Amino acid sequence: MKKTLIVIAVIAVAAGSFLALRSRNSKAAAKYTEAAAATRDLSEYVEVTGYVAPLNRVEISPSASGRVEKILVEEGVKVKAGDTLALMSSSDRVAILDAARSMSDEQYKYWQDAYKAIKVVSPLDGTIILKDVVEGQTVTASSVLFAISDKLIIEATVDESDIGRVKVGQAATITLDAYPDKPVTGRVFQILDEGTTTNNVITYKVKVRADGVPSFFKSQMTANLKIRISAGRTVLQVPSTAVVIGPDGKTAVITALKDGKPVYTNVVTGAIDGDAVEITSGIEDGETVYCTNTAYKPQKAESTGTNPFMPKFNRKSGSSSGGKNSGRRSSSSGGDAGGPPPGM
Repeated sequence: MKKTLIVIAVIAVAAGSFLALRSRNSKAAAKYTEAAAATRDLSEYVEVTGYVAPLNRVEISPSASGRVEKILVEEGVKVKAGDTLALMSSSDRVAILDAARSMSDEQYKYWQDAYKAIKVVSPLDGTIILKDVVEGQTVTASSVLFAISDKLIIEATVDESDIGRVKVGQAATITLDAYPDKPVTGRVFQILDEGTTTNNVITYKVKVRADGVPSFFKSQMTANLKIRISAGRTVLQVPSTAVVIGPDGKTAVITALKDGKPVYTNVVTGAIDGDAVEITSGIEDGETVYCTNTAYKPQKAESTGTNPFMPKFNRKSGSSSGGKNSGRRSSSSGGDAGGPPPGM
């Protein structure tokens, strides 16, 4: 009976020890949260909003009043300079053809051949972005029949506080609201000198040319631009709460928990960017680190500055230029000069 009681007691003590150890380990692990070291681009950007617009937009009007007889192109069609866009009759030809039509088909065909239609031609290479006419419509010399764009670009307005940092040739990332998952790269190619004042805010127009104009670009689409104003560098960063001072007094990160205890890896830190710290050596991209509840603060070296109003001490002799009592002050702070401490 006694042996049984002893065995039960031993088992109970072992179980209690195991549970206590596991509780301590779980509590130790709970003090930390996992994160991963990751690379980040530290380039500086100016973010602005703009819209898709033609580089050159040409409106095409007829050379005389008359009637549009036939339309040969539609919106979105690419044309070359000199291509015929439409055929139209002048007012005189309209009157003659209408009269001949009432006579006979032969008379109508005769006057069609004898009195040629007027060609509306494209003045440049480009894309038809507007067709504002239908066949049979009567138009005047001021009517706009078509609009042609030679190439689509992005026009953006930049605040005067940022315009000084934007330069021709800088790279930009273009993202359309209609296609947020299809970013396009481009470059700034023109900055207009004349500003515009709206609600006491001065802005300047900046033009960006896409490296390759995709087919989904449409005139007047809203575009968001990130203009890179400084060529940055790719750095490895960890949360500032992951950087600690290790047992050896060196800067480190916790890369593992062994039996609930942190395993430290010494690192070399760089720039601090908000809640992130640059790691120049010690760990690799994607490596797991453990964060504490305290943000990292770099260790500061002992200041070597001097106060011109304080006595200057001679490190070798312990004397100072501040008077005969200066050596006594030096000895009380642990220096070499002076006699033994009081009470010796």
